[in-house]
Amino acid sequence: MARYQIILAYDGTHFLGSQRQASSRTIQGELEKALRKLGWDKQTVYLAGRTDTGTHANGQVVAFDLNWGHGLESLRKALNTHLPMDMAVREVFLAADSFHPRFDASARHYRYRLFCDEVRDPLRERYAWRVWPEVTDLTPLAAIWMGKHDFGAFGTPPKTKASTVRTVFFAKWTHHGDEWTFDIQADAFLYRMVRRLVYVQVAAGQGRLPVEDLVRALKSSPVSTSGIGKNGKGHNIPASLAPASGLSLVEVRYDNLLK
Repeated sequence: MARYQIILAYDGTHFLGSQRQASSRTIQGELEKALRKLGWDKQTVYLAGRTDTGTHANGQVVAFDLNWGHGLESLRKALNTHLPMDMAVREVFLAADSFHPRFDASARHYRYRLFCDEVRDPLRERYAWRVWPEVTDLTPLAAIWMGKHDFGAFGTPPKTKASTVRTVFFAKWTHHGDEWTFDIQADAFLYRMVRRLVYVQVAAGQGRLPVEDLVRALKSSPVSTSGIGKNGKGHNIPASLAPASGLSLVEVRYDNLLK
């Protein structure tokens, strides 16, 4: 018996999120189904993080215990044989018996894509948010999120009354033609935090939300975890979200561990 760490990619369009649900198609459910065909008899696999319905990934990390005597490459091929076409194991590693992809992670990197077009584009909108009216320069807004802040106005914690403080190591907007890409890396993220950050930045870029409101929300600490933007501190952060289709989990980092 050994613990394996895999890098999993998936198109989240037709999944009801990553976590197993009894009567719905999920990433965890499909992976566990594939593992059972290889003799896996455990109760659960361990994911680095939860992704929403419709969210994609090319760097999700999953760990599981398995009796397998045919090598790492053979395990990757065997899993991909049994996984659906919208999922793929990209890499397989041996891991320490104590390795947990969520609790051992030091950073997570998400990417959000959008494009500005007045007319809908069905092919592009599968993996990006179509925004109109178009936005002004979003580049300066990324710097707002850098550092350690209370992000309670932009997401909810995984547990009631848990901390909403997170540290953002890297945030950047890039622009090519009519497309914008937002990359952000942090020690951890609140539930739906990235999608809300993207939404409020687009609202600011369209002139619908003052940039000062974003800055004020980060400085309004402590923030109530009972509701978004309801901490009585005077900011006006909308609870709306950017669509899940534009979001991808790019990488999970483990600075103190060998893969």
